[in-house]
Amino acid sequence: MNPGDAEAFYRIVAGRRDVRTGFRPDVPVDDAVLARVLGAAHAAPSVGFSQPWDFLVVRDAGVRARVHALVAARRTAYAASLPGARAAAFAGMKIEAILDTPLNVVVTCDPTRGGRHTLGRHTQPSMGPYSTALAVQNLWLAARAEGLGVGWVSFFDDDGLGEVAALLGLPDHLEIVAYLCIGHVEAFPAEPELAAAGWARRRPLSWAVHHETYGHRALPGEVPMDLLSETVAAIRPVSEEARAAARDRLDRMTKPRGSLGQVEDVAVTLSGIAGACPPPLPEPAAVAVFAGDHGVYAQGVTPWPQEVTGQMVANFLAGGAVVNAFARQQGAEVCVVDVGVASPLDPVPGLLPRKVAAGTADMTTGPALTPDQARAAVEVGIETARDLVAAGNRCLVTGDMGIANTTAAAALICAFTGADPAEATGRGTGIDDATLTRKTDVVRRALARHRPEPSDPLGVLAAVGGLEHAALAGFVLGAAALRVPVLLDGVNAGAAALVAAALSPESAGVCLAGHCSAEPGHGLALAHLGLDPLLDLRMRLGEGTGALLALPVVQGAARALHDVATFDSAGVADKDA
Repeated sequence: MNPGDAEAFYRIVAGRRDVRTGFRPDVPVDDAVLARVLGAAHAAPSVGFSQPWDFLVVRDAGVRARVHALVAARRTAYAASLPGARAAAFAGMKIEAILDTPLNVVVTCDPTRGGRHTLGRHTQPSMGPYSTALAVQNLWLAARAEGLGVGWVSFFDDDGLGEVAALLGLPDHLEIVAYLCIGHVEAFPAEPELAAAGWARRRPLSWAVHHETYGHRALPGEVPMDLLSETVAAIRPVSEEARAAARDRLDRMTKPRGSLGQVEDVAVTLSGIAGACPPPLPEPAAVAVFAGDHGVYAQGVTPWPQEVTGQMVANFLAGGAVVNAFARQQGAEVCVVDVGVASPLDPVPGLLPRKVAAGTADMTTGPALTPDQARAAVEVGIETARDLVAAGNRCLVTGDMGIANTTAAAALICAFTGADPAEATGRGTGIDDATLTRKTDVVRRALARHRPEPSDPLGVLAAVGGLEHAALAGFVLGAAALRVPVLLDGVNAGAAALVAAALSPESAGVCLAGHCSAEPGHGLALAHLGLDPLLDLRMRLGEGTGALLALPVVQGAARALHDVATFDSAGVADKDA
């Protein structure tokens, strides 16, 4: 290697972009340049040196027009499936590169090349496509070195890939791995287009590097930390400077001072979280519904059968629950996380399988969770928050599902606030007086057995908490570390926020109370957290429903700081000037 080669290589890696627009169709790609780029792709490593790739160069305008039509139809169908805020962002992402580049390259994989005894592939057939992906990466980097832009078209479903294969005359045994658009560009964007459009963020490298065992993250040379410790260490107080700037701007806006009432408080809170005025608009938004079952169900605290938890998870995934209807109305995404459902769940699109345990143990006969389970469930919530924010979401909404989870929530609220079980225990799914008496006694017995100490929040979780409560606590902590607002739903979210605040008091600063549940413990939790609910509709469903109804209020508060003129800028007289 020559001096400077490493620096040039890393510069090319950092400057590689998936280019969608700005191609120059009038500038051809020189054949010698194309040969070098394809030669770099052909030099990629492959399992068993099988070299399973082929490169089909497509220049014919008519063929590319037919491919474009296939992609356009599937792009339209995909756009229709997106939540409203996502659909708006997606509208600007075009597929015209198929036509605007002088050539397209289809990269295929032959899964049979090298025969049945190919080293490394005989037990892992997927190593063929993986090897082909390495060739695509080499092609991409070489194209960047040559000043060529590359765009990867990925809207094909299986039927669409079959139509493209037939159009190009591909043998049946070949698989299309990548459809690439290649050409000269006006300029390379300074950052990935999806990041610039707010569609997604780049994950920090420190999130992705683990040492010895999964979960001990650190950059090389740093001391590894578990995810919970790393997250808590990253949480900082909200910005008082930004809060003051927001309050000042609100006072100078073309309206009587304080006339927006609590909406102004929300605007100030959002600015403090972001450390800027105006703050980023809290959209897109995503609601994470954490689902888990409870061993305390055996104490007869609810008339609903425990299998309803798993059945409702299926309902969420099918789009048939109240949370789905409200999320569609607000343009929010619904993310369903199995952190502890007792019944096995089939892997389906939209479900995040993160099961720590098949439900908790009965907290009246022993700890609900082991310490390791409590920590693991908290870290599920942190990871979920990280992933949703990295995917471009700017507001996180809490959701929950778990038969008997309000019993555990009441116990958590009593442990952290000192309330009596009779004050904190409610009717949950609508239980009768006799069941309420039994439920209250269950909470009292669990607290007497464990005597949970609020100074040990993980110990409290392990004693009387639920897996979804632990995950929700982590969800709040993860958002706080990233300075993203969290819109809390009902009593289960309130209980979880108490856990998060005990782990990191500053985490409460990113929380907004979407509503006040009819569950009595919720008001106790909110008072302890110092949060005022935005709505009071006597709701007690959970799922994230009450918080979703408050989402437009939160978004409107930020929008006001962005869009409303001040007296000075509008030329309107201020009576207090």
